[in-house]
Amino acid sequence: MTRVRTGTTRRRRHKKILNMTKGHQGVRHTLYRRAHESMIHALQYSYDHRKKKKGDMRRLWNIRINAAARSNEITYSKLIHGLKLAGIDINRKMLAEMAISNPESFTGVVESAKTALEAA
Repeated sequence: MTRVRTGTTRRRRHKKILNMTKGHQGVRHTLYRRAHESMIHALQYSYDHRKKKKGDMRRLWNIRINAAARSNEITYSKLIHGLKLAGIDINRKMLAEMAISNPESFTGVVESAKTALEAA
């Protein structure tokens, strides 16, 4: 079997890694071995944080709903409980959007939740 020299293949592979790590500090974007390690960590962080972002958004929606609910004299937990009793199925993302962009309709939803709480 003939001997294969990896010159161009290795150079292309290394250049790809070094291009992916542009902007990293120190030798983490100049030396291949350190850059490869840095790239692996960076890709893992980006994957993890894409998953974490969903929880962060839900937390933000809850904060916004709570602030809007308290301006309508009800707490977040009582609002959610009242919505369940009233049979209103609106997810937190839509509730938060409604609280910001359309406060009048949000107030209507809060009133229906309050009446459901009083009836129960």
